[in-house]
Amino acid sequence: MEKHLEATAMLNYQVQEIVDLINMRKWNKLNVFDKIGAIYDYVQNNILFGYNKYDYITAKQVLADGIGQCNTKATLLMALLRAVGVPCRLHGTRVTRVLQCTLMPKIMAKFAPHRIIHTWVEVYYNGEWLSLEGVITDKAYIAGLQKQYPKYKGKFIGYGVAVKDFSNLQIDWNGENTTIQQQAVVEDLGVFDNPDEFYSQYRQEYRGLKKFIYENIGRKKMTKKVAKIRCYGKTI
Repeated sequence: MEKHLEATAMLNYQVQEIVDLINMRKWNKLNVFDKIGAIYDYVQNNILFGYNKYDYITAKQVLADGIGQCNTKATLLMALLRAVGVPCRLHGTRVTRVLQCTLMPKIMAKFAPHRIIHTWVEVYYNGEWLSLEGVITDKAYIAGLQKQYPKYKGKFIGYGVAVKDFSNLQIDWNGENTTIQQQAVVEDLGVFDNPDEFYSQYRQEYRGLKKFIYENIGRKKMTKKVAKIRCYGKTI
């Protein structure tokens, strides 16, 4: 399990900001189940669902941004888990763009790749690898989305959510798999020891002007739309 505990350039958990956070939260004093649960809850709800400039930023930068999506939250979650001695790895996939198009500006939705890079963390607990994908969307955002679709039941794909049953989400850590986007997976890329290894092989299929539009305009509009949905849940 040593390779699943190592720090890397992206999983830079030795930096002072992450050391201070762990000490302040006293996560090292917890048992393994509660370590996973406390860190999971922090990344899920303190790092709000939103879109960073790049997928391959460091854990320190995700923490500084205060927002994250699947790929960037996975990096921070892995760094924090490894920092307190909990083994974890990365599962890479591609998902259909339908998952995100409902959050994208119309012009961006038109040129978005048909398949989008998507990752989640797998944690080693109680003798097996468990998915922690449910960490991606904060609960305030989910509450707002469910209030926009109060009568919706069954399979739901859109707004950054892809689940079998929208009325019965599996997003809380209870010692089992959590999920929020896996129903949109169209290609499995396998498991990786760390995000550095994954991103050395796979990147989002944005190039040139499309890349510039996403990084400087599109992702900001997407994050604002997410925030609007989150606020909707608080005001109803």
